[in-house]
Amino acid sequence: MILENKQERSRQNWASILSKTIKTGIIRSNLIPMFAGFTLALYTYQISFMEKLPEVIFALLGAALVIGAAGAFNNLYDRDIDAIMERTKRRPTVTGEIKPAIVLLLSVVMAISGIALLALTTWLAALLAFLGLFFYVVPYTIWSKRKTVYNTEIGSISGGMPPLIGWAAVYPDITHPAIIGLFIVMIIWQMPHFYAIAIRNHKQYKAAKIPMLPVVKGVQRTYIQTNVYLIIMIVISFLFGTLSIGLMLVALLLSVGWLALSVYRFNKVDSEKWATSMFLYSLIHMTVLFSTIIIYSLMGIVFELY
Repeated sequence: MILENKQERSRQNWASILSKTIKTGIIRSNLIPMFAGFTLALYTYQISFMEKLPEVIFALLGAALVIGAAGAFNNLYDRDIDAIMERTKRRPTVTGEIKPAIVLLLSVVMAISGIALLALTTWLAALLAFLGLFFYVVPYTIWSKRKTVYNTEIGSISGGMPPLIGWAAVYPDITHPAIIGLFIVMIIWQMPHFYAIAIRNHKQYKAAKIPMLPVVKGVQRTYIQTNVYLIIMIVISFLFGTLSIGLMLVALLLSVGWLALSVYRFNKVDSEKWATSMFLYSLIHMTVLFSTIIIYSLMGIVFELY
């Protein structure tokens, strides 16, 4: 009985180490926009969900593996600076709970497996996954994260890939204005989101010598740049009007609300409280927008087909 309990604790501990290494939280948050892109393509081309059930399974599993591979490699490569920051110093790659060679092997196996699964949907979905992984590993993790204040912008390219992958898994043509809009929204969303995180963890990023915008240019510059991106998001919202006025209005209202919050709160509270409100709103924005797209698309398919 004691041996069984020890084995169970050991399995739970290993599962926890693996989860932290591949960043399962990030996997889950990225699968939502991926699935939104998938359902939006089903709605656009009036394809039954059951007809594409194998594709959605391959897309979810494949995307999860590729995102996990990127997270594992990032943990492996950044373990020196992660050891400095309070929010990351307990990662298994820092504490030594998992060996670097195992993490590298895990990352490679997950990447190959994920791309192979996505290739069972369409070649374009597999190609987009590969490009997303490449941009995250090379231009972002290896180069720009430690070199330039524009690291967030460079990293956002890979962060914008999930909805494209979902759409491409259904239909290998990503030129429709609606999916282009979703892709751009996903890219632009990351700047206010990660700027807010950087302000809240300003001292940690400074100690680790990571050139985040608030660290290098200050909060005022970050505030201005954030508002510029939010204005771009407002403009991009109109691309959804090519498919649905309802989706366009949801995207538009969410972005206008975000800009209004930014302007209203900035001079009323200190920078950390402003950043916290911006961070929380970014989570609400993503959750509401992508949930609306998924529900709207699935309901549209049901009403059109039946």
